[in-house]
Amino acid sequence: MAALSKTTSDHEEIRRWAESRGGRPSCVRGTGGSGDVGMLRLDFPGYEGEESLEEISWDDWFEKFDERGLALIFQEKTAGGAESRFNKLVSRETAEEKKKPAARARTSGAHKKAAPAAKKRASAAPAKKTAPKRRAKSSR
Repeated sequence: MAALSKTTSDHEEIRRWAESRGGRPSCVRGTGGSGDVGMLRLDFPGYEGEESLEEISWDDWFEKFDERGLALIFQEKTAGGAESRFNKLVSRETAEEKKKPAARARTSGAHKKAAPAAKKRASAAPAKKTAPKRRAKSSR
């Protein structure tokens, strides 16, 4: 069974998913500046981020999340069926591109059309080498 990922920018869905796994809104220490929380993360208990992450409020987290035009890719279950904590923040633009199968089909379709012609050229018998034609000597 493959692990299916979902993508959302819905605040309630993100908060529900994270909190149901013990996740808290966080930022990476030292990545922000004056009035900027820096890089956003979701922190889960027992993970290595304890030293590098700082908890922030959901309001601050979602304010930066929206300001930066982000979306969350996440999984409900692992391939083995266990609860998953996999998540990744991406731009909403990137998330929308991944949702468009037609764009991928057009790109891969162009590749498929070019492939037979290239294959045909590669499988063609090598050209025979011929000696250069010599000019006939004139009898003048």
